[in-house]
Amino acid sequence: MSGGRDRGARAADALTKAVGSWTFVVAQAALLSAWFILNTVAWFTHWDEYPFVLANLFMSAEAAFTGPVILMSSNRSDAEDRAVLRQDLEEDSETNRLVRAIADRLGIEGNEV
Repeated sequence: MSGGRDRGARAADALTKAVGSWTFVVAQAALLSAWFILNTVAWFTHWDEYPFVLANLFMSAEAAFTGPVILMSSNRSDAEDRAVLRQDLEEDSETNRLVRAIADRLGIEGNEV
């Protein structure tokens, strides 16, 4: 990737951000509560009677698809973190080399640096 992230990475990050929010948790709880209440007290049609097999199927499908997407986002984030850490290590090593070179010029012992 040349500087940017591809569409899949952006979509995975967006889904992970949405699903990992309190807004999603509250909305999911409200939706399920409405589903259960409407199916319990419905006057004409109970489209998903107790034990709410259809709701369970929807939630299982949601988990089956969001789980791998969250892992993809996490793996990409880990790879970016490793790249940043490698760059920091290179910069720290270079700084350490420069400090030792300056100390050598000033005649300071290695223990004092």
